[in-house]
Amino acid sequence: MSVFRSLEARLEGLVQGVFSRAFSSEVQPIEIARKLAKEMDSHRTASVARVYVPNEYTVYLSSADHEKLEGYEGSLAQELSAYLLEHARDKGYELMTRPEIMFSTDERLRLGEFGIQARMVKAPAREGEGPRQAEEGRTMVYKVPPPAPEAPEPTLPTARGVLEVEGRRLILEADPSVVGRSDECEVVLSDPNVSRRHAELRMQGGEWHVVDLGSTNGVKVNGRVVSSARLRDGDRVTLGTSTAIFHLEG
Repeated sequence: MSVFRSLEARLEGLVQGVFSRAFSSEVQPIEIARKLAKEMDSHRTASVARVYVPNEYTVYLSSADHEKLEGYEGSLAQELSAYLLEHARDKGYELMTRPEIMFSTDERLRLGEFGIQARMVKAPAREGEGPRQAEEGRTMVYKVPPPAPEAPEPTLPTARGVLEVEGRRLILEADPSVVGRSDECEVVLSDPNVSRRHAELRMQGGEWHVVDLGSTNGVKVNGRVVSSARLRDGDRVTLGTSTAIFHLEG
């Protein structure tokens, strides 16, 4: 596992731990960390033998998100600084000083949005001399993507399908149910004229349909050859030389 992955796992743990109460909104520490690393990568500057990256980052939050950070700001800044330091080492970047993370409020940001401004600040050349700052980078604004929509509930049969074939009465428990000679099918037929995976019975729009799965001898419904067809109670479905009666129950 790389240093980046291990630190990412560490920050994901913080989401559930110390900072869980602070970040009850959409913005999460792991998202800030990822975008900080992205800004570091985007603002790297190559010299003859080294690649320099910004060492000062201002994270702008909406007033609501920043308010939730009260009491945790210093601790989170230290964790993010350590994250960027290891990211720089992992990438072979050169830093003027240890990364410094600061938080600020931007009233233009909405809940769940945050901005990052990266700067390269040179260390003092002599004792007593203040740090010399390079030109400030442009502030990049990010919005945490909304959670993926939940998968829609599968359509449930309005009536249970039943096949009468080869002297058996078979309830179609699965949707879809495959009919064929293979033991892996939901409905297994012994007719040698039936393909291993001959046809499929499935629900579409709340109604049962039969679909030919490319069988050798085809599918007929009430004597008519079909590639797919809607089934009604009492329909006769012919596969190979076997004929099944389809029933609806419930």
